[in-house]
Amino acid sequence: MINRRKWTVLSATAISATAIFSIATRATLHAASHRTSHAIASSGARAAAASGYHVGKTIPIGGEGFWDYITVDPEARRVYVSHGTHVVVLDADTQAVVGDIPDTQGVHGIAIASDAGRGFVSNGRANNITMFDLKTLKTLGTIPAGTNPDAIIFDAATKRVFAMNGRSGDITAINAADGKVAGTIPVGGKLEFAAADGKGTVYVNVEDKSELVHIDAGKLTVLHRWPLAPCTEPSGLAIDTKTRRLFVGCDNKMMAIVNADTGKIVTTVPTGEGTDASGFDPATSFAFSSNGEGTLTVVHEDSADKFTVVENVPTKKSARTMALDAKTHNIFLPAADFDPPLAGEKRPKMKPDSFVVLMLTR
Repeated sequence: MINRRKWTVLSATAISATAIFSIATRATLHAASHRTSHAIASSGARAAAASGYHVGKTIPIGGEGFWDYITVDPEARRVYVSHGTHVVVLDADTQAVVGDIPDTQGVHGIAIASDAGRGFVSNGRANNITMFDLKTLKTLGTIPAGTNPDAIIFDAATKRVFAMNGRSGDITAINAADGKVAGTIPVGGKLEFAAADGKGTVYVNVEDKSELVHIDAGKLTVLHRWPLAPCTEPSGLAIDTKTRRLFVGCDNKMMAIVNADTGKIVTTVPTGEGTDASGFDPATSFAFSSNGEGTLTVVHEDSADKFTVVENVPTKKSARTMALDAKTHNIFLPAADFDPPLAGEKRPKMKPDSFVVLMLTR
């Protein structure tokens, strides 16, 4: 979700002069390094920079409009980038622009239903979902949702797409095969990102209540409501379906690791500031937090109950959302440059044609 508080780092950056920007950047990286070193020393585990991740390529996108989530289709080798009123489609291997999905007003996220051959885009301003063909990228129709559909995911167990309606506080469930609405789940609160466990249940963060809600994806009912304290304003969410651990990105510079069966917090680890997305790679046991301050926090799952902060990889100011390519293990992060906000504006102004996607490689 594009949250006003998550853009405070951008505002400060836009207003700062070049010298101040440099000092602030060094200070941020020093603080991040200190937190990382402390966490590593406490665990007696890994050395810094053990992940090997670094910015391997900057992919120019250009154009106007803000962004939110980014999604990788590892099978079809495509990367879907939200961009204001449309979705830019990249080739995951060559990083070339290979298509565009138009008229997705206020786009937030993209969900992929490979078996059905369809993709689904949540359109926050239009209060609907765009359904498109995965091969041709042509729009197949629109589906009504709640108010401001935000995060959107596909659950393989039920073959349903779930759109989290951030303003109406409910979830729209859609049958991927025919695009028909299966039902609406009232939850309450400002819904953020979600994750499916592959066994027919879905988890969703409730930002303004600092809680995690457990949903029966088949019956479309709420199973549990779990408090996330000391985590506040949770946004990003990812899952390790093997160890049954959830990775919750929190506004107060931490990642909460949660037992997916009991809702108990296993531990918390420090992250950078301004996180808005989480990821997990089962092949490497790395969990990730993309931070708007310009870092990617890498956490290693040593065991189901032990987690080590490996490093904070420098990225780019504003790179607060991310997507992992499960095939190559590359990570994609959208970002842009900004000017100071004009009088009366709450957000900084994006510099023309500065929108890019960073590709982190190992």
